[in-house]
Amino acid sequence: MKYKDYYAVLGVERTASADAIKTAYRKLARKFHPDVSKEKDAEEKFKEVAEAYETLKDPEKRAAYDELGRHGPGEEFRPPPDWQRAHGEPQFSFDDADLADLFAGLAGRARGARRAPDAPTPGQDYEAAVRLGFDQAYAGAEIELDLGVIEHDERGAPRRVQRKIKLRIPKGVTDGQKLRVPGKGAAGFNGGPPGDLYLDIEVQAHPLFRTDGLDLHMDLPLAPWEAVLGASVEVPTPAGRVTLKIPAGTRNGQQLRLAGRGFSRPSGSAGHLYAHVQIAVPTVVDDHQRELYRQLAEASAFDPRANLEDIARGH
Repeated sequence: MKYKDYYAVLGVERTASADAIKTAYRKLARKFHPDVSKEKDAEEKFKEVAEAYETLKDPEKRAAYDELGRHGPGEEFRPPPDWQRAHGEPQFSFDDADLADLFAGLAGRARGARRAPDAPTPGQDYEAAVRLGFDQAYAGAEIELDLGVIEHDERGAPRRVQRKIKLRIPKGVTDGQKLRVPGKGAAGFNGGPPGDLYLDIEVQAHPLFRTDGLDLHMDLPLAPWEAVLGASVEVPTPAGRVTLKIPAGTRNGQQLRLAGRGFSRPSGSAGHLYAHVQIAVPTVVDDHQRELYRQLAEASAFDPRANLEDIARGH
């Protein structure tokens, strides 16, 4: 059996916390996901990262892996005799086994526990990183995953297989969300239920809208006279353009809320769209416009720096 350094694959120390391991996995899974990565050998690296995480995320599997000791990557080795007695399946042969197959055989077992041969056993859970476009996350989408996973045959021996899984992603999923898809994991044994599929969601950034949970934020440029006098302006939203009323005397940086125009979920919960006002100053004016600004400057008593001295003195 050839040794694989799962910690090195994820780029973490052997003492790394479960959260650090998860963070490293998510970062690398996004980097090497075959659907989006331009890295060389991205698919193979993605599988290596998933294999390492599948073992290290589980406290029991991680403890069993650590007991194997340290070896050079690719070095031939055999687990100690007491290791198989504590962790190995009785029918498992190390002669032509892969390390991933070995640890897949530990799925669902407590350390050192023995099950009756015909006891119902739940199937293994799967986990996959899913990258969605902004519009897919907003409206929901149909996707197909091509997963390289470990399954067991009728005798319980592990084997690596490719599985295509079609899924419906509900609307309103957000970046960093974890979705559980019941029954889409590995098949159970002896009448046991199938495992579940867990999806780690990543939503691509949008050029205009910034996400904050279900809420959206955007910058809204206004002309000085729109901010002073008030106006009705058209604003883009993910569902189409709407009219937003600008109150007279709107300040730069002020937030204007469009209720219910953020992400929404099938449950009925919905976020809001917040427009952050940015006063835009015209950089090109003709002589007539310049004269009007000069007249305004002479007629206005407004001093935007009136309280600078007080602020400087801490008042």
